[in-house]
Amino acid sequence: MGINFGRFCMLIIWAFLLYNLIHPFHRPLNFFFDFALFFMAVMHGLQLILLKATLTRDEPKLSTAFQARMFFFGVFEMLAWQKKQRAQNRKG
Repeated sequence: MGINFGRFCMLIIWAFLLYNLIHPFHRPLNFFFDFALFFMAVMHGLQLILLKATLTRDEPKLSTAFQARMFFFGVFEMLAWQKKQRAQNRKG
């Protein structure tokens, strides 16, 4: 429940920041939202790169769809992935 709410919030934030590119807000807010979009894209990209770097050769490669979800939802997708990994480790 909490992870899905976090994903929804991230979608709203992405939409809000991308809307600023199409229809810029007034002058001081414009620069802040441009910087926020750049910062969020860099941080989510860095998070994805670090996740890929920590995977061992024994683990399956990340699908393109998962990488896109990881980029857009960030930590919320990471939490869902960790929860899934724990469930699989308990079974096997």
